Amino acid sequence: MGNAVAAEVAQPSGGSGHHAARVAAGILVTRVLGYVRERVFAHYFGNGAAADAFRAALRIPNALRNLLGEGTLSASFIPVYAALEQRDKRAARALAGTILGLLLLATAVLALIGIAFAPTVTALIAQGFDPSRRELTTILVRILFPMTGLMVVSAWCLGILNTHRRFFLPYAAPALWNIAGIAAMVVAAQWLKGRGLPPDQQLYRLSLALAWGTVLGSVLQIAIQLPSCWKLLGGIALRVSLAPEGVRDVIIAWLPLVLGAGVAQLSGLVDTFLGSYTGEGGLASLTYAQIVQQLPISLFGTAVAAASLPDLSRDAVGETPHAQLRARIAVAFRRISFFVIPSAFAFAALGPQIIGALYQTGRFNADDTMRVGGVLAAYGIGLLGTSTVRLFASGFYALRDTRTPVKIAITSLVMSALLSWVFMRRFGPAGIALGASIGQSFNTVLHLYDLDKRIGTILQRTDWRALVLVVVAALLAAGLAVGFQSLSPSPQTHPLVHGIAVLGIFGVTYGALTLALRHPDAIRAWQSLIGSPAK
Repeated sequence: MGNAVAAEVAQPSGGSGHHAARVAAGILVTRVLGYVRERVFAHYFGNGAAADAFRAALRIPNALRNLLGEGTLSASFIPVYAALEQRDKRAARALAGTILGLLLLATAVLALIGIAFAPTVTALIAQGFDPSRRELTTILVRILFPMTGLMVVSAWCLGILNTHRRFFLPYAAPALWNIAGIAAMVVAAQWLKGRGLPPDQQLYRLSLALAWGTVLGSVLQIAIQLPSCWKLLGGIALRVSLAPEGVRDVIIAWLPLVLGAGVAQLSGLVDTFLGSYTGEGGLASLTYAQIVQQLPISLFGTAVAAASLPDLSRDAVGETPHAQLRARIAVAFRRISFFVIPSAFAFAALGPQIIGALYQTGRFNADDTMRVGGVLAAYGIGLLGTSTVRLFASGFYALRDTRTPVKIAITSLVMSALLSWVFMRRFGPAGIALGASIGQSFNTVLHLYDLDKRIGTILQRTDWRALVLVVVAALLAAGLAVGFQSLSPSPQTHPLVHGIAVLGIFGVTYGALTLALRHPDAIRAWQSLIGSPAK
């Protein structure tokens, strides 16, 4: 019975597999431009004090954005809005407008508080900074804080569009945010060139230009999504009230999610706090590595989990809810693992080559490449756990249980913070990444353990065999790529060219091995590549 259900949910007609592909396509567009943005950032800022200040300043308002935005809003709003939209479109429209109004009010208040108390917030979060870095961080925080409300509106758009099965646009819209940042840096750098300013003054002004460009990018990100939301809703009935149907249900489900997201954001702020004590460039090193780490997490973990949540919510009230949930989660885990496990091995074995290819330019030199490469390798250890935790949490959300993931996240946060502090003293920024990786892996194991107790064993023997298969294939591919790296005859090869060659060998080897071993997702990927219909 379980295998039959698994086969049914694995490839539904127009189902979550196609939706996940649209999510992944949108994320890919955003991430590609995001890496262009980060390469430009690395070229102009390098891995020094100004880079530390901008990373810390962006982290603080981003914590609020993530607290009120996509993750929490999707899990609490989409199930209620989707159910109401099927039954009463007018009531669903009222719910959507009211939730937007409440979000705007909350973020406006928080943004004003953030601007007013920016020096205090900066002193708490970046306590290890010297006075000059702390002063620049405070100025940047005040510029960036209004972005919080704008990005929460973007998260609301995502909830509306995803519910109506419009998956590409909301995940591709942040590409405009990246484009605005790139344009701000390039234009400002050209304007500053030849003006005879000292390097630190050039970086100071460049960081201000980037901050304002980032805020403008948030406006553009919303502007491209609102027309579609307006059309789907038949207009946006903006109001601030608790009266419309479903509002209280969303808030009741949302509060535990905010606590859970608060734990996750607190984890990021703890990393920022610890990173500020690792010397100049330490915090920037963490962020450079985190940006690379987020590619497989977003492209595969987030894409599959986001596309699965509406279907998981429907499965939870189906004729055989537990069997359907188990099968769909198992298939999603297998798909995520197929892509994430080789990414983890690549990070661990080829971290400096990846970082060199992406960032080594301008002020970002070979020493920075080695330092950030070590941090990326440490993040690779926990990549599978970090990528799949949202999927297992979605299983609880589908069951309308938003409290259990919060309890698990708090336990994992304590472990992660303690380990990061211990490892940091020996390994610097890489130690913080290692502690975070272990904590996130523990987080995922606890989610799976509790979900197994609730709905029955999710991962069956066939799922574990598939997992072992990809681990073996990734290990062999990594070994071959490392061998090529050690025998490379030209150490003067450009980092970008060398990185592409090494990663190409790794990717082709992994794909060939998994295809030869008949892994179902390797077959799906190959059939999609050659345009053959899946069987």
